[in-house]
Amino acid sequence: MNNPLVSILMTSFNRSQYIGAAIESVLSSTYSNFELIIVDDGSRDNTVLIAKGYAEKDNRVKVYENENNLGDYPNRNKAASLAKGKYLKYVDADDLIYPWGLSVLVESMERFPDAGWGLCSLDQDMEKPYPFMLNPSEIFIHHNFKSSLFHKAPLSAIIRSDVFFEVGGFSGKRQISDTEMWHVLSLKHPVVLMPHGMVWYRVHDQQESSQVRSELQVRLRYTVSALHFYQTAKNIPLKDIDKQRIIKRLNRKIQILFLKIIIQLQFRKAMVVLKSLRDHEYDFKIPN
Repeated sequence: MNNPLVSILMTSFNRSQYIGAAIESVLSSTYSNFELIIVDDGSRDNTVLIAKGYAEKDNRVKVYENENNLGDYPNRNKAASLAKGKYLKYVDADDLIYPWGLSVLVESMERFPDAGWGLCSLDQDMEKPYPFMLNPSEIFIHHNFKSSLFHKAPLSAIIRSDVFFEVGGFSGKRQISDTEMWHVLSLKHPVVLMPHGMVWYRVHDQQESSQVRSELQVRLRYTVSALHFYQTAKNIPLKDIDKQRIIKRLNRKIQILFLKIIIQLQFRKAMVVLKSLRDHEYDFKIPN
């Protein structure tokens, strides 16, 4: 197997409770040809101090501090801009990667040179074993008619750096930039699908996902943005009949979610949510 350099990207903000374990999980990787880039977004606790302690002991660890708070996805782009590796692998400061995870991810990607990105943490495919590659048309069919793919967080992805920069990185939109990225990547670049067991996702009450007003509202944002994509993107590798089926399904899902929000929040508050959706731009960045 080739051993290309992998840039592991760790963004942090007030993660002193978890970042040590996250860094140690990376340093315990059986795959050793990596750089660990940590970009702190203005932490007010001991996050940076802990990270620099590891950097002093291992020259593969590099720590950077932002002068101003960028926010989640803009900081992910900042970390990527500092990378030198063939592949980008996000490991958040409160998550872990298993010792064998990086090796399996890289080996799987190297088996399919045409692939631009990969997703792991997927349930078993009943037709064939992982890893396997899907071309762009197959990706959209799989996601919409077989089993969801685009709900995965950056922790479950590995991306060729040239492909990441080709599409311009994450858009920066809160909560939906990752699913947006997977849609856009799939327009041109095959994906490698891989199973569970590479990474571990921590759940705690400091995460943004646990602080949003309603999970239903987040799901509504995902669905509205996806609908906009299928209605406006001109180069989706799908038959018109399949695209119309997807649009019809998304419209129906939006109606159901909004009705649930009305029940949960009452009509007046639900209208505030709807206005915020109308005021928000959901246009995808689609490269030429």
